[in-house]
Formats: sequence, C-alpha cells, structure tokens
Amino acid sequence: MIARINTVAFEGIRARLVEVQCALSPGLPGFSIVGLPDKAVSEARERVRAALSAMSVALPARKIVINLSPADLPKVGSHFDLPIAMALLAAADLLNKEDIADVVALGELALDGSLLPVAGALPAALAAAEHEMSLFCPKECGAEAAWIGATKVHGASSLAAVLQHFSGQAPLPVAESGNVTQTAACKDLRDVKGQERAKRALEIAAAGRHHLLMVGPPGSGKSMLAARLPGILPPMTPAEALETSMIQSVSGLLEGGGISQTRPYRAPHHTASMAAMVGGGRGAKPGEISLAHNGVLFMDEFPEFSRQVLETLRQPLETGDVTVARVNAHIRYPSRFLLIAAANPCKCGYLTDANRACNRAPLCAEDYMGRISGPLLDRFDLRIEVPPVTFQDLDLPANGEPSEAVMRRVTTARAVQADRYADLDDVTTNADIEGAILEQHASPDADGREMLVKASERFGLSARGYHRVLRVARTIADLAEEPHVSRKHIAEALSFRLVSHRETVV
Repeated sequence: MIARINTVAFEGIRARLVEVQCALSPGLPGFSIVGLPDKAVSEARERVRAALSAMSVALPARKIVINLSPADLPKVGSHFDLPIAMALLAAADLLNKEDIADVVALGELALDGSLLPVAGALPAALAAAEHEMSLFCPKECGAEAAWIGATKVHGASSLAAVLQHFSGQAPLPVAESGNVTQTAACKDLRDVKGQERAKRALEIAAAGRHHLLMVGPPGSGKSMLAARLPGILPPMTPAEALETSMIQSVSGLLEGGGISQTRPYRAPHHTASMAAMVGGGRGAKPGEISLAHNGVLFMDEFPEFSRQVLETLRQPLETGDVTVARVNAHIRYPSRFLLIAAANPCKCGYLTDANRACNRAPLCAEDYMGRISGPLLDRFDLRIEVPPVTFQDLDLPANGEPSEAVMRRVTTARAVQADRYADLDDVTTNADIEGAILEQHASPDADGREMLVKASERFGLSARGYHRVLRVARTIADLAEEPHVSRKHIAEALSFRLVSHRETVV
C-alpha cells in the first residue's frame, strides 16, 4: 500500500506540485529517497528518523522507499522533511491516507520533532489554492502563507501537533494573515542642499520609472540623493506587493508573515558577483535585480562593477525579467526595477579640479567611463552631472521641498499613467510604452517634433534614444498635469538625455 501527500518544488517564484509517495515493502530494513533529491533532501532521512524517535515512534522494520514525483524535476531544500514524515506515518497507518491525499505540506524538522520555518510559504500557498488543497506549514510561516486567502492554511509547531490535528485530539486553527509591515521613515529630500537639477531628475525618474545615471566627484551627494528616492515613490499596489513578496518569500526574506507596501531598495556593493546580481547558486535563487523588482536598484561606483555584471543588465532593463539558465532548467524571475547608477568622472574623481586631478587627465576619464558600454549607456533615460556643492550652499538652512510634497506629484503622475494604460498588459508606467502605444500617447506637437528631429540629427541619437526622449517628455507632461507633449517637455527631456561624460550640453 502506498501513502501519498503533496508538497512543492520551486522554479523561480513558481511552486510546482510534487507528490510524495511512501511505500513499505518486505526486505532488509532501509530508508531511501528517490526522485532527484539534493543533499538537503537526502539528509531528511536522519531528521525524520530522529523526529519520530523523539515522539516515541519507531520506524517500521521494513524497506522504506520515498519517491518524489515527477522524478525528473530537481528537488531542492529542507522543506521536504514534513511531507516525507507525514507520508511515512500514513504508510504505517498512524495517519489516515485519505486525510492527507489533498494536503500540501512543507517544513523542516528539528531533531526533537519541532518544525522550523522555511522559505517559499507564499508561493506554496498559491499552488495549494490553484489545486484546491489545504496547506500545512511551520507555525512561523502560517501568517505569510495566509495572505493568499484562497485556501486553508494550518501552522503547526511540531510534527506531533500535526499528528494530533488529524487524529482529532487538538485541531490546528486556520492561520491568519500577518500585518502590513511598516518600515522606518525614509530620508527626506529636503536635507539635500543645492543640487536642484539632480532633485528634478529624481522626481522624473520616480514618476515614470526612468533609469538615471549620475556622474560627479566624490562628496557631491550622489549617494545621498539616491538614498532619498524611496521617500518620493508611491506605495505599491496590492498586486505589486504580492509579486514582490513572493520573490522575498523564496529568498527567505519575509519576517513575521508581514508584507510591506514600501518599494524595495537594493544597493549591492561593486564587488558583487554575477550570480549575486542576476541570480543563481544552489536552487538558482533570485539575485539583486529581482529582489529590487517594483523598487529601486542603486549601483554606486557603477564603472567598478565587473564588465560581465554590467552587460547582464542590458536584457532585464529592456524586458523587465531575467532568465537564469541551468543545464536542466531555465528559471525566470521578474526584474522590473528602477536603476539609479552613480559614478565618479574618472578614477581619482577630480577631473574638473585642476588642483586635485591626476596627471593622466583627461585621458583617465575616457578610460574609466569607457568601462560602461555604449549599448548599456543608451538605456539610461536620464543622465546628469552632479557638481560639488559650494560652501555657501552648505551654510544655508535646509529650505528645499520635502519628500512628501514631491511624492504627491509623483503619485498623481503614476495614477494618470495607471489609468491611461489600464487596458494594456505589462504596461504600468511611461518607461514601458513602445511602438504604436508610444506614438499614440507621447507624440509631441509640431514644434516639439521639429526640435526632437533636429537634436537627433545633430547628436546622432539612436532609435532607442529617440524613443526614450519621448517617454521622458511624456512623464514631464504628466508631472505638469498636461494632456499633450509639447516643445518645452521635449526640450527638458533632451537636456537630460544629451548630458554625459562624452556628450555636449545642448
């Protein structure tokens, strides 16, 4: 007789249903697990054996075979412990086989039989809901999984509690979803003295999700500006919060079952590897660009990142997702983020200061910034130079606009875009529009088009650059609450496009 229960295997943020089959047969006593288990799954034998011993339950003196079906799907993680133990108890007639046939279970067993939290409870609950099954998980994961709201979720503190639930001695309550977590207050844009053009660029970037490159000497305030970007971004919609939380769930970053509507802000160090940035490692976990989905990815010292890492950004910046390719699987993660990059103008950072620049200036600037390839540079909608702040500005009191006022304008502009593109798939901001949609909603008036054509011819804008100017102009018009793109919007968009370390100000 074979006992069956269900669990999941993760492919990106998608949870695929896996059937755990347990068979007890005559022969020499043994305990084997088949079905492409990794090391953590294979070690479940000893954890299950110790947990059952702690409950005073001895393993049957028979040959025990656990099969994880489908057998050609790799099984990774310690969350297979609980379903393996439950299948074994059912095969030994300590659980009713019919009671667990429509159950999805996941959880790691401690040697004393208690259940430890595992990653991925949120997508596991979604898979259970899709197949109209209930979910059993560690108690700490119950609040997280309950956010799906379409299936019963039971959180248990131990394997013994699960056994008592099915025997009717102590039924487990249905878990309730956790609270919406509140993050610490964001830093205020008002603290930044001077740098009015940089603040304007941040506002446009936030309103339309346009990628921004800031170039300036050390201490000019690039990192300070980037740190204040989350404070002017609107809260995530429920759909965005759920998708972002699923990425955090499979990464084990959700704490206490809470889901946040604050957009993520990731700032990896420039020594980060390609696997850390794009995703990979054991189980092909999501990287920084996926953990920044629906939020901000800040890359300080941008040219110092390895060339391989920088070039892998090109495809996610265009498509909004990334595929981690492995021999036996191709795993897709959503990666629709707002990239803020900061760089010094040269290796020493003081290119424009004759008293402090190195003796290789200006050739050092070409060598240093040349680490950023042309195709990658072309994907930045906004490029600004951040000059040093004068001592006179530093002595002045903080009198700029607070982040709250800027956020209101950004939120209004985002709402206009959401309404405009409500009937379109995968289009939520102006940065996403292309083709006929771009021409329909961002086409400028006659004067604006004439200016854009002349600038394109004079400065050799690529087709991508041409379209990105239109997108930025559309965002500028939205911030001004104007329905049509005009010459002044095109002019401002061009002023941010045609300023970089290799180009001249229009």
